[in-house]
Amino acid sequence: MNQRCTRPPPEPGGVRAHGWGSWAVLVAALSLGGCSTAGYYWQAVNGHWELMRAARPVADWVAEPQTPEALRERLKSAQRIRTFATNELQLPDNPSYHRYADLGRPAVVWNVVAAPADSLAPKTWCFPVAGCVSYRGYFNEADARAEARALEEQGLETSVYGVPAYSTLGWMNWAGGDPLVSTFIHYPEGELARLVFHELAHQVVYAKDDTMFNESFATTVERLGGERWLILHGSPAAREAYASFDARRKAFRALTLSTRRELEAIYKENKAHPGVDASLIAMKMEVMQRFRDRYAALKANWGGDPAQHRGFDAWVARANNASFAAQATYDELVPGFERLFEKEGGFTPQGWRQFYDAVKQLAAMPVEERRRALKESGLVTHQNSP
Repeated sequence: MNQRCTRPPPEPGGVRAHGWGSWAVLVAALSLGGCSTAGYYWQAVNGHWELMRAARPVADWVAEPQTPEALRERLKSAQRIRTFATNELQLPDNPSYHRYADLGRPAVVWNVVAAPADSLAPKTWCFPVAGCVSYRGYFNEADARAEARALEEQGLETSVYGVPAYSTLGWMNWAGGDPLVSTFIHYPEGELARLVFHELAHQVVYAKDDTMFNESFATTVERLGGERWLILHGSPAAREAYASFDARRKAFRALTLSTRRELEAIYKENKAHPGVDASLIAMKMEVMQRFRDRYAALKANWGGDPAQHRGFDAWVARANNASFAAQATYDELVPGFERLFEKEGGFTPQGWRQFYDAVKQLAAMPVEERRRALKESGLVTHQNSP
């Protein structure tokens, strides 16, 4: 079992349907320092290079007679999405997502998130270069669950979720870039586009020590870009399937946001008398039961195939402070980014470029200042790049 740091330091079912954002696995490993043991770094480096070795150019897979026809068509679709990302969304034009790897497992890595029993503030892990992040990634699920058990022994609540893709922030483009992977290639068309856009967005802006800023920005790009892709290039069937799923996803997000606010309120009130006493436990249980009851009512109105709700069901069954904290990482600042996108010109090449420039300016601000700018108005002082 890996030793933890000795100094202070997803979305199943549509909450984070793709569980994106484990680029820190490799970044941390390449830093070769910090508070984690050599064993953690080794699994990160070895896991990533196994992924890189398994990747081959998409053109080779398409030309290979043994490639299943369904996979061949998905790879062709993914390349059209990749071109759209560069031409329409002004995302980086580089080697990433021009290769494909079949891993034979359901996730690339498994993330561990932890939070106290009386707070939604996630535990952070700190590394040289990468800074501090609010999750710890493992290429082996058993290792991730062992880490979670160790954290639970310290009194923390934990969440372990599979991640089908991660970004190396463009640092590995010299070696072929981030590949398309079997863990997500068969996603519905709209979801596949969203994932590619999200991971490429991580190569545009990175704010050290601010996971929520980085993930909320990438989530904004994925949502706006995914909807744009479907409008311009999606088939009627793809648009209909996306609209149906996204309606459920948005309703579920609204429910979980409301629950987060309820939990935050009781934890804030508890700060006057810190600790997890019987009173706090009772209030917390009441909020969680109300969450489950409201979810049951929401699901009853969805109808359709119950199998479509299993991801939501599983998330609700395991919901705790850690899982709510993980969700907030991806969603909390999105409204501010969306307002900023509109201010900078919206769906035009120039609008996208100005949006990215404005986000880079935000990333250069102190953390609290950039959070305040996004949460209060979504607007920042902007100067166009030459």
